[in-house]
Amino acid sequence: MQDHSYLTHLEDEAIYILRETAAQFEKPALLFSGGKDSILLVHLALRAFRPGKLPFPLLHIDTGHNFPEAIAFRDQLVADLGERLIVESVEDSIKRHHLKETQGRFPSRNALQTYALLDAIAANEFDACIGGARRDEEKARAKERIFSVRDDFGQWEPKLQRPELWNILNGKIQKHHNVRVFPISNWTELDVWNYIRLHNIALPSLYFAHQRQCIVYQGKLVATSPFITPQPTDTVVHEWVRYRTVGDMTCTAAVPSKSTTLDEVIAEIVQTNISERGQTRLDDQVSEAAMEDRKKQGYF
Repeated sequence: MQDHSYLTHLEDEAIYILRETAAQFEKPALLFSGGKDSILLVHLALRAFRPGKLPFPLLHIDTGHNFPEAIAFRDQLVADLGERLIVESVEDSIKRHHLKETQGRFPSRNALQTYALLDAIAANEFDACIGGARRDEEKARAKERIFSVRDDFGQWEPKLQRPELWNILNGKIQKHHNVRVFPISNWTELDVWNYIRLHNIALPSLYFAHQRQCIVYQGKLVATSPFITPQPTDTVVHEWVRYRTVGDMTCTAAVPSKSTTLDEVIAEIVQTNISERGQTRLDDQVSEAAMEDRKKQGYF
């Protein structure tokens, strides 16, 4: 039997960070997308604060290009828990700020999420936003502190972050500054899946093998959707696939898979040597610094 005692240490660290966030900030929020990492965060928050109510609402930045399965799971989870959900619409921010959408075959609204997030922070006076980013996902995220400070404009400067020694977290910020909190920074994708299996945490069906119509694009499988119009030259296939990460339908590729159980998914992850974002997120491959550029503007 595999020893998962190390997961207890990761859980303890995450719970400590969540409790410190609730103690040090006046108006935190937990960013929730319906993806596995944000679902894990909700589970950890319940372990940290139940039987009481969560000391912060769930905040979803809705791009309008979401997978329907993720939205349905989000709404059911919130209903089951009886917690507060705030939904900030990217569509509303586009109209409010007269934003220009990304053009092209697979137009992503990921960069535009920044405006919606900053609108939500301003409207609700949030001083901390808890996110599910992990350092193993992408090199820009590896630079993040657990308490990552953003300035008056929501911008991140990686060279001006505070040291975090001996698990001491400093939540003191200037007025109008904001902190992004990352309780599962030190987890890996495999850690997340092992913890999900250990605690039998429910996930959207997207994460398990299912048949889906996809466009073959640069060797990747991108699901057909109302947001993408197949071209006459496209190769359209029906494949057994699953998703390693869940973002916009327009920029998140599926991976070929027949894995329908947690054990099978974990076995797949053990064998891969490509990160989940590196394998499936089209918008991260615009340039080597794509994620860092977005984060400097206020992205998650």
